[in-house]
Amino acid sequence: MTKTLIDLFCGAGGFTRGFTQEGFQTILAIDNDPDCVESYRTNFSSAIVLQKDIRRIVGKDLMDIVGDGVDLVIASPPCEAFTTVSKSIMKDPLDRLYTDPRGRLTLKAIELIGDLSPTIFIIENVPGILIDPIPRFIERELKRVGYEEVHFNLLRAEDYQTPSVRRRVFISNIEIRPVKSRRNVKVWEAIKDLPDPRYPNDVPNHFYVPLPHRFRRRVSRIKWGAALDYYIGGNMREYKQYIRLHPERLAPVIMGKSRFIHPYEDRQITIREQARLMGYPDNHIFKGGIEKMYNQVGESVPPTLSRAIAKVVAKQL
Repeated sequence: MTKTLIDLFCGAGGFTRGFTQEGFQTILAIDNDPDCVESYRTNFSSAIVLQKDIRRIVGKDLMDIVGDGVDLVIASPPCEAFTTVSKSIMKDPLDRLYTDPRGRLTLKAIELIGDLSPTIFIIENVPGILIDPIPRFIERELKRVGYEEVHFNLLRAEDYQTPSVRRRVFISNIEIRPVKSRRNVKVWEAIKDLPDPRYPNDVPNHFYVPLPHRFRRRVSRIKWGAALDYYIGGNMREYKQYIRLHPERLAPVIMGKSRFIHPYEDRQITIREQARLMGYPDNHIFKGGIEKMYNQVGESVPPTLSRAIAKVVAKQL
């Protein structure tokens, strides 16, 4: 029997992709970003995809569309309220969950999960959501909607053949411990077979993207691991931007605004190359403007990681 899922805050579908690779069928997805919705519809044509502000949705709205008995609800509410990179992060951890409008979207996900009553739920976010006492209050909210068992699963995407570093928390009512891969996939292995994007090719989203003018004279001097630009995060740490990727290492963390330089060529990597570093298959298409497509890649759950999670979930259903 086909296993069904609903994807809240679906983005471009990275979280969904891994589950469909394991035979799950998406029956409904929701996001308020029109480009994400277009990307999702392009990749999962059989799903009902709603472009709506999820704050204005109640469980009955969704149940009227899909009925009851859904196997799985996955959700990726915004992480900005909890990430220490953000300059707008609130000082009190509980304010991040209950006061910050972005953090309250995690509570909205819990509300809808309670209304839909799936067999299994998974809420994805950054490790900053584990800062005390946030987990205790999330657990309390989930128990209030009917889920007594709550697990905070901290996983590393690179352990599951994602060619970039990424740590994410998956809050669920089951323990999620996928079998780790025996080896890492490095940058050059992931992208070396792609054609030169300066010439016409048939690879989706693989086209030349010019570097900002201010970097063009300096790029040839940038060594592996060095960067063309730097910025200070909300935690007062310095972060690199436009890093020259090392071919025999994992790519650094890819965020929505992350941009990288090719290991051997003096150019920015393409959207497709960046997608490969997040574990996307080439048949996953991104829509929208160039910056929006890069953002869709960086703000997603790597499909290689979501597929590893899907294998665990499938055994539980």
